[in-house]
Amino acid sequence: MADAPKKKKSWWKVCFRFVVVLAPVGRAIGWYKFFREEPQPDWVTATPDMRFKYGSIGAEHDAGIPYWIFFVLPRMFADKLPGRGGLASLGVAWEQGQELPIGFTKKVIGFPRVANNCASCHTASYRKSANENPVFVPTGPSHTLNLQAFFRFVVDCAKDPRFNADEIMSEIALVYDLPFLDKLIYRYLLIPITKKRLLEREEQFKWVYHKEFPLWGRGRDDAMNLTKYFLLNWPMDDTLGPTDMPSVWNLQKYKPEKGMLMNLAGDSHDARSVIIDSALGLLAAAPHDREDFMAQIDWLVQYLGKKPAPKYPFPVNEELAKSGKAVFDSNCAACHASERTGTRVPVEEVGTDRERLKSWSKQAAIESNKVVRNFGIERRGLVENEPSGYIAAFLDGIWLRAPYLHNGSVPTLRDMLKPVAERPKIFYRGYDVYDPVAVGFVTDGGEAQRVGTKYDVSERSSGNQGHEFGVTLPDGEKEALIEYLKTL
Repeated sequence: MADAPKKKKSWWKVCFRFVVVLAPVGRAIGWYKFFREEPQPDWVTATPDMRFKYGSIGAEHDAGIPYWIFFVLPRMFADKLPGRGGLASLGVAWEQGQELPIGFTKKVIGFPRVANNCASCHTASYRKSANENPVFVPTGPSHTLNLQAFFRFVVDCAKDPRFNADEIMSEIALVYDLPFLDKLIYRYLLIPITKKRLLEREEQFKWVYHKEFPLWGRGRDDAMNLTKYFLLNWPMDDTLGPTDMPSVWNLQKYKPEKGMLMNLAGDSHDARSVIIDSALGLLAAAPHDREDFMAQIDWLVQYLGKKPAPKYPFPVNEELAKSGKAVFDSNCAACHASERTGTRVPVEEVGTDRERLKSWSKQAAIESNKVVRNFGIERRGLVENEPSGYIAAFLDGIWLRAPYLHNGSVPTLRDMLKPVAERPKIFYRGYDVYDPVAVGFVTDGGEAQRVGTKYDVSERSSGNQGHEFGVTLPDGEKEALIEYLKTL
């Protein structure tokens, strides 16, 4: 009996030593499974284009979805997608042989995570015919991506009762046998946390469910409202401003020292500011590693600054194009090849739809700049005045930037040279077969209607009025002008 206390003391010693030994082991396992960062594979950074398409900008930390959850969502929740084909029904650009679509990044931070980069909205695709594979053009505007449907998809999945550990683990088990520890981590941590985070976004995504707003459709984004609701956490208002996703090639052409502004309505001072703000929108939070984030920004500034616009891929009548230059110089150059290019044209002058201007304000710019400064990031930032018009656009690569006007309300270049009354009132956006005659994408017919999203110019923010420049030109001069525009 006298030895009992001694034995008890020895037992606690053993326990203490066990904990002391295991604590570092536990910390090591925790770091390895949740926080270690592995570089992306070499093929991702093999070329600048590949890096742009698949390289991480750091969004995986706060906005990333665990890979195996992301993998099974399209199959589990096919009813939440706009059509058949899984993620492909969202109009993502997907290269043959790639695990993920262009603009979707995969990086190991403890565990593999999926996030987005700039290429998801800024990679164009086209086909010369319905029987050919698509050609992907990094830095071009994604006219096929249904971004609003993607936002809705991830939130709708999280709201569904089927988004639970049992059902998701069962789906994962059909395609991959997770190691034992990973099964525990997914079941008890990753699935519940992912569901919680996605549901927290529901309030920020309320605007994409507004019953009185028309759908954006393929190839459009309501970027300024995205800034208000995500960066500023403002309450939802009644503004609506979906616009065409822009090309981001050859950004060095914008010269802020000459008074040029960026974004469709001149909301930002320079390319660096635009890139920073767009990247922060993807991160949905302050950068986890500010130094690494700014290194990615510096690379993007260089890449996007020098990336050339793509050449027109069909034959060009060179003689006709030469005569078209004279037509351009007489009728278009005053805005599109002059000191006015890259500056705001008052909406009263251009006459186009005003709704985009109403979605932004001087106060929103002021507060957004404050938030970014509080992140410890210096940039020229957003323009702190009230939007008053739209930028007179550079026309490099204009052939691939259809549909036209800031809201994508005019399908082709040929339609742009028609009076408003003669422009299509209903067409379908997002089909990638190119029409070299009209100079734009095919927007009508069975396949265009099946694949695309309906665009009705009578809906709010979708008006095709304005920019009636060149509509009275003789037919021969119109043909010559169109031929010249193909060469820019």
